[in-house]
Amino acid sequence: MKTMPLVLAFMVLVTIAAAKDNTMQGTLVSENSVPCGSQAEGKKKTTELMCQEYVIRTESTEYHVRQEKEAHKALIPVNAPVELTLKKDKMKFKVNGKEYEMLVVSESAAPVPATMPTAASKP
Repeated sequence: MKTMPLVLAFMVLVTIAAAKDNTMQGTLVSENSVPCGSQAEGKKKTTELMCQEYVIRTESTEYHVRQEKEAHKALIPVNAPVELTLKKDKMKFKVNGKEYEMLVVSESAAPVPATMPTAASKP
């Protein structure tokens, strides 16, 4: 009977640890400037605003992310390893010790890497 509270406490700790460890590893594979709105400069003149859109690839998924606010412009190095977490439509990630939070605008399956043909598969 005394072991029951210990078992329950252990199960709670394991559940909390599993919930907190939802980080994934990935790579920042590309950066593009994309239109993300416009700004009125007069009655008839508007200027198109550009945002950086990054592609972050994990084992199975590619995420396209953009900075949430125009003011947060920081160029992030491509081919850098990324540690990321997802929460709804937001992604928090670390690159070279710096933390970023961006908006996920789309996701798709990661491309399957090409394999080298083997001697057995050649005619």
